[in-house]
Amino acid sequence: MLPGAPPDDEELGARIRALRTERGMSLRALAGELGISPSALSQMERGKMRPSVTRLFQIVSILEVPLAAAFGEDAPEPEEQVAPGEVVVTRAGEVPAISLGHGVEYRRLTAVPIPGVEIYESTYPPGSSSSQDGEYLRHNGHELGSVLSGTLTLDLGFERYELGPGDSIRFPSTTPHRVRNTGDVPAVAVWVNLP
Repeated sequence: MLPGAPPDDEELGARIRALRTERGMSLRALAGELGISPSALSQMERGKMRPSVTRLFQIVSILEVPLAAAFGEDAPEPEEQVAPGEVVVTRAGEVPAISLGHGVEYRRLTAVPIPGVEIYESTYPPGSSSSQDGEYLRHNGHELGSVLSGTLTLDLGFERYELGPGDSIRFPSTTPHRVRNTGDVPAVAVWVNLP
């Protein structure tokens, strides 16, 4: 695979399986926590089915790992962290990205993982959603989002927010939420997750 190229479905599935087994959790136990069948989780782990954004966030939350782990990266250990004043450049095409259900793509925007903060560019094709079946996501932390192009609809609790270019939002991630692109053009946004 080329650096920065989105991992294929089998590679993403293998990462999910490795994270689950590293934490000593059975397929059946994780599927139960997710509220899906072991068969559905097995299909994800074998690369036969892509998880939605919501499902991937649920998986990393249950396994207590950062989203960066789905990209094959852990937050650096203290002795491996970039020294203050050190410059790290990552060129276009080298930035890790993953494609999820509905064709949604997440691309990390930091040159190296930063403990305690995750910054991603997300691209939602027309008609796409962060969830497979309209389900809402809840997890610890806070989220901040800013739409760069297109329009995103954010369902947050019982409220609905239409966000266009230049619009931003901040909310506690414990509030049930989902993101959709109901427009005719791809929508691109920057999302910051503060676990």
